[in-house]
Amino acid sequence: MAEPAQGALKPSHDGRRRWRPQWTAKMALIPAMTITIVCFYGFIIWTFVISLTRSRLLPVYKFTGFDQYIRLFANERWWTAMQNLAIHGCLFIGGCVVFGYLLAILIDRGIKAEGMFRTIFMLPLSMSFIVTGVIWQWVMNPGLGLQDAVRELGWTTFEFNWIVRQDRSIYTLAIAGVWQQVGLCMALFLAGLRNIDPNIWKASRVDGIPVWRVYFHIVTPMMRTVFFTVFILMSAIVMKAFDLVVALTGGGPGFSSDLPARFVVDHILNRQELGLGAAGAFVLLCTVIAVISPYIHFELRKERGGRGH
Repeated sequence: MAEPAQGALKPSHDGRRRWRPQWTAKMALIPAMTITIVCFYGFIIWTFVISLTRSRLLPVYKFTGFDQYIRLFANERWWTAMQNLAIHGCLFIGGCVVFGYLLAILIDRGIKAEGMFRTIFMLPLSMSFIVTGVIWQWVMNPGLGLQDAVRELGWTTFEFNWIVRQDRSIYTLAIAGVWQQVGLCMALFLAGLRNIDPNIWKASRVDGIPVWRVYFHIVTPMMRTVFFTVFILMSAIVMKAFDLVVALTGGGPGFSSDLPARFVVDHILNRQELGLGAAGAFVLLCTVIAVISPYIHFELRKERGGRGH
């Protein structure tokens, strides 16, 4: 009986060798995938189911259709919270992007004591939103904070009482949020700027192109991926904003600085309106998907197009 050639055994042996690491890696991902499916997608489905019931303090599976959504959309406080979300989101994300990018450019230009400035700008990031809210509550308190300090210096007509004004309280959330998160944005932008090819700067100096034009017309378009990352991270912070609202304004005066996340938590835990809170949470999720998905699709499509070329 003829023995099989040595080369004939090789594919089978190599196939087994390739099979083991491949399936070992897949099996290692099973626990993480299970947790994600159960704790994320499972709870999304459960939240939607609860939103179709009359649940109050505890889940009650007596379906009432979309009654909770009708109640939600008829609730004036919900629309105030959604309007505040739009204002806070634009100011917070815009402020973090603009100031973070400007700070990154200043540090990238090689200022003295770079390490000290990076530490100063990153320091607020080490605090929780609760601590940030308490700090800025003191700063913005008309009787104790900035307004009182400036008036003590002799400027008796100075006013900075936004935290107690219904038409200005939402802006205080953006100020405190930008102060805390701008360091993270700066670090991300700075990492992107440090990856720019130095030959670009050499060529711009030879051609006599002003520095601001290089940043505006050349460097900024090359940083598109970093801008995309910052936008996604800051958007996630805006959508789940709760602790900053509670610590800084408490949603007030009245509900003038309320946000959807606080609306949901307040109705589920304090008002025993589990069904209405679940409806608010699901609508908030749909809002996030509707706002972020087109931007993600545009960026991914642009990236694929760039790779194709």
